Amino acid sequence: MTGDLPAFARGLCDDAAVFPPGLAPLADAVPAHRRHRSAPYAALVGPLVLPATALDQLHALLTGDPLDLSITAPNGPAQAARAVAAAADLPVDVRAVEVAVPTGMTATDLLHGLERIDVPVFVEVPRDDRRPAIIAALGESGHRAKFRTGGVHANLYPAPDELAAAILAAVRAGVPFKATAGLHHPVRNTDPETGFHQHGFLNLLLATDAAMHGADAADAAAVLADRDAASVAARVAALGDARAAFARARFLSFGTCSITDPVTDLAALGLLSASLLKEDA
Repeated sequence: MTGDLPAFARGLCDDAAVFPPGLAPLADAVPAHRRHRSAPYAALVGPLVLPATALDQLHALLTGDPLDLSITAPNGPAQAARAVAAAADLPVDVRAVEVAVPTGMTATDLLHGLERIDVPVFVEVPRDDRRPAIIAALGESGHRAKFRTGGVHANLYPAPDELAAAILAAVRAGVPFKATAGLHHPVRNTDPETGFHQHGFLNLLLATDAAMHGADAADAAAVLADRDAASVAARVAALGDARAAFARARFLSFGTCSITDPVTDLAALGLLSASLLKEDA
């Protein structure tokens, strides 16, 4: 018997095992995802995130219940539409597509390109001067945003003030969002191997909560920059289920290449039961 997860953790982690730095082979990622979805911590686990190019290899790996997928389309809306059409011939449930915005594409052209897609869409908002117009367009159209929070190079990690501004813009426009890459730990830290300053996914949750309760960009950036793990964990615990669920209505999830790492880290902070990692829990 595992009991219910607290509201802040439900559906928090999308399974991005095939992406860097994990780079799990697809033949390993699919059965591992099914194990995660039947584990004691299953309520924390979102869909398996796969690139559109992986769909051709997927059919031979699928048995049993339909596989929940989120499909990434780095080449833009046209690739996303083709991927959704291709997935219709597979035993999968496409929960979302995650669409990048090609260089030079305007917000108007983006929305036009998304018209053929009939599943929820996350748009990876570019880190350039198109960002305000695209977030505004997402708010008007009902689509969702995706913010890149890290990667394999230091310049892929937005500074706290940049990420805070993006969160505030999404909150004010009524746009739900997810985050991708670089969120390897709950609390902001510096990776000892790369020296990259990594955002914490709990910091991101708290910054979203702050933005939804009137914080300005400077306040939200300060929350994102907080490295005091005990303080951050205490603030998350103090949210309670109702306030946490309110924040999670905007910050929907983040992609992680290791589902068990966030569970382990949250248990170490006292926010989840360690029994969730036991096979017989």
